[in-house]
Amino acid sequence: MQPAFHKGIGTFENLKGGRPVQVAQASTVAFVFTAPDADNTKFPLNEPLGLIGGSELLDGMGETGTGPDIISQITAEGTGMNAIGVRVEEGADFDATLANVVGAAGPQTGVHAIKAAQSELGLSPRLMLAPGFTSQRVDNGRNPVVAEMLGIATRRRGMIFADGPNTTKEAALQYREDWGSERIYITDPAVKVFRGGQTLVKPSSASVAGITLRVDRTLGPNHSPSNHEFFGITGVARPVEYYDGDPDTEADYLTRNQIATIVRDNGFRLWGNETAWTEPLNKFFPVVRVHDIIMDSVAAGHKAFRDKPFSLQLLVDIAETVNGFLRQMRARGWTLGYDVWIDPALNTKETWVNGDLFVSYDAEAPAPLQRLIFQFNRNTGYYDELARDAISEINRLS
Repeated sequence: MQPAFHKGIGTFENLKGGRPVQVAQASTVAFVFTAPDADNTKFPLNEPLGLIGGSELLDGMGETGTGPDIISQITAEGTGMNAIGVRVEEGADFDATLANVVGAAGPQTGVHAIKAAQSELGLSPRLMLAPGFTSQRVDNGRNPVVAEMLGIATRRRGMIFADGPNTTKEAALQYREDWGSERIYITDPAVKVFRGGQTLVKPSSASVAGITLRVDRTLGPNHSPSNHEFFGITGVARPVEYYDGDPDTEADYLTRNQIATIVRDNGFRLWGNETAWTEPLNKFFPVVRVHDIIMDSVAAGHKAFRDKPFSLQLLVDIAETVNGFLRQMRARGWTLGYDVWIDPALNTKETWVNGDLFVSYDAEAPAPLQRLIFQFNRNTGYYDELARDAISEINRLS
């Protein structure tokens, strides 16, 4: 507001128009790990740790536990990471360690420590995993770590990389039937890696996370990590039969039941686009992720408009902010199209008097082409062409 009196010239900035929207964090990994020999100062227990970089993150972590394997497998896929790590204490036995990984909501230990990452580190978990602790069915029930992560993933619009049991395809299906959420992406079997002069079997989820980060950074999250080659593995713990055109293979059995797998087809490749869905519109991993990113980006991009008084300019600025962002998304191929509108059924004088504004918009991330069907047709009419050509050629010789 201008002062009551001023002799001279004053200038005041009047901000109008749409605002630029930053794309929300898409590739922040959050993992829970053990590291009994780690430096306790550098890696304190049950605290969200900002782990940003590459293999240098192994410094001070020691050689034992799951932490070194997670970082090694992710970075072996040709990428660094922007990650949230939560170190938990290794218990006297597996059950005790599993309980530490699950943690408790009140003191925010175990997987619950991930929830503090936004306020403490400014990082929002997008890709969650706990290799070594997500593949087991406990007491003939579903895995407690994945169950605990699912609530966090749903609230934070994250995805969980879960490991299958790494035994048989039937056991993998039993594991899959424990879940019905587009927030879970299951991979089976485990992978082989070469460490310390020997070949070891390790959970595949860390390697899958590495592929996903690589694809995000080279192509974008609208691209599926499926059909991309593993760089850092030497094989798989269980060979999975696959052949193009043959639906009666183990690979098809697994992917038909929303279990991603690993096939050997010009290298070892991640194979599977689908989450553990129950809603068909949310079955594809990259589609769910892109829609999550769009929703979070639009919401975060409008913080400047909070608590401003209703006006025509305010409504136009909000609409143009959403339009401008979605134009970028379409140009990048993240959405096939978009629209923004004010729904009069939702926006009445009563809602506006109450301070409520409903802005509607749509978008549609492209589905991955996971089934390509060629139709081969016989055409014996080509013999007529052959006959005509032969007759013409022979007549030319006479």
